[in-house]
Amino acid sequence: MSSTSPLSTSTSAVTPSGTVLIRSAGDVSDLVNSGTARGRHAKMIVVIALGGIFLDAYDLSSLAYGLPDITKQFGLSSTMAGTVTASISVGSLLGALVGGWLVDRIGRYRVFMANMLFFVATALVCAVAQDVWTLIAARFVMGIGVGMDIPVAIAFLAEFSRLHGKGSKGSRTAAWSPAWYTATSGCYLVIMLLYFLLPDAQVGWLWRFTVGFGAVPALLVLLLRRRYMNESPTWAADQGDLEGAAKILRQSYGVDARVADDAPRTTSRPPRTGLGAYARLFTPPYRTRTIQSVAVGLAETFGYNAVAFGLPVIIATLMTQGPLTTIASSFTLNLVFALTGGLLGIRWASTRGAWPMMTLGFAIQLVAITVLALIGDPSGTAVVTAGILMLGAFMFAQGFGPGAHIMSYASLGFPTSMRGVSIGFNQAVLRLGSTLTLFFFPILSTGLGTHVYWVILAAPVLGLIALLSKRWEPIGFDADAEERTRSGTVAVKASTPGATAPTHR
Repeated sequence: MSSTSPLSTSTSAVTPSGTVLIRSAGDVSDLVNSGTARGRHAKMIVVIALGGIFLDAYDLSSLAYGLPDITKQFGLSSTMAGTVTASISVGSLLGALVGGWLVDRIGRYRVFMANMLFFVATALVCAVAQDVWTLIAARFVMGIGVGMDIPVAIAFLAEFSRLHGKGSKGSRTAAWSPAWYTATSGCYLVIMLLYFLLPDAQVGWLWRFTVGFGAVPALLVLLLRRRYMNESPTWAADQGDLEGAAKILRQSYGVDARVADDAPRTTSRPPRTGLGAYARLFTPPYRTRTIQSVAVGLAETFGYNAVAFGLPVIIATLMTQGPLTTIASSFTLNLVFALTGGLLGIRWASTRGAWPMMTLGFAIQLVAITVLALIGDPSGTAVVTAGILMLGAFMFAQGFGPGAHIMSYASLGFPTSMRGVSIGFNQAVLRLGSTLTLFFFPILSTGLGTHVYWVILAAPVLGLIALLSKRWEPIGFDADAEERTRSGTVAVKASTPGATAPTHR
């Protein structure tokens, strides 16, 4: 799969001793994009970024199975049960907006290090909550950490990866998907183990142990981050800190990078923008990309939250299965179908691109949900099995298609200077959709029964409409080079007597 990118404007050079001389932020970006800069710490940073996404998924899904027990313990109505489920999404909406802005304003590293504290503290508070409002408040604060983590984790995946080939930006941003499904499968594995270990009288406390266990991997990731994490070199260079960028390249990549003697010494730090930075998303050429990424993201999050997070409800209620079958089926569907699809999404990202995989994924989901809607109330082992296989087909398509590549659309079409706000805005809108889905799905599934599948069908339909309206391929596109080219064009024309700045189309 090839993609057209703006021409490189690199001015870096390699001395006979092997030292790489950098003169501009473009040199740093081109060095990372070319794949020349590689190193053990850079790979660990990618792994740790995926670890943050693992925690996001674990914390979001840890209450899915326990919701019936929570409802029983606290005597909740369906509306209050929806509030408990949706509280983390409300927090993550706020966290995504503020976190995306902070990622561009103060850097990736600081935000990355801070948000782990949210996970550790709130997981423990959730586990010991004695009333529903404490649980809701703790899940809300946990959501702020989740919302902050996604923009910074995806920014790291994009900015510590090459542009093309193995380990490319497209492959690594797609890697967030299997990390997510691994976490979801791990959550159900923890539930299954605890189900067998806990005495029958304590099974109602299963959700508390599951949520509290989330603090353990959070502490591990926090310790690894303190040892291996570093700032994004492209962000540092974009801030005018070429010396800092060169130092990061030496530490994380093992590249002997130095600032050239003839490099401009008056490189100024760009002004610190306020939340108005989000307005830039709706200026050319980013407006169309922003709208399309939000549209496919809403389709993905609506379908995923209804089906994937609703698996325990669907299997236990709509398919009338017992607790062990519900746990085992949810675990199998995530591990076998979703994770396999996610791994294929990584493999196919650089060769097939995001647009074809997204389109195929939504098409398969359209078929799967239609079949589930037509099955309705399953009766007999064969029909129940067919229904579970359709759920598996949905999850498999989610893994290699929409689930893998919504982050490609939200991040790779935008330069380093605005990547945080692009992901943050995208995630905030998606979290709003997620909040509404998580709140209303228990209500709709109770009221509509299997007819709820006809409502879920809107997700793949919206996704296909958004993709077919404009074929835009973000993988392999160099948004930083595009930004430099456009800035250079504006500067040249503005300095020409009688010239005016170009009109954007």
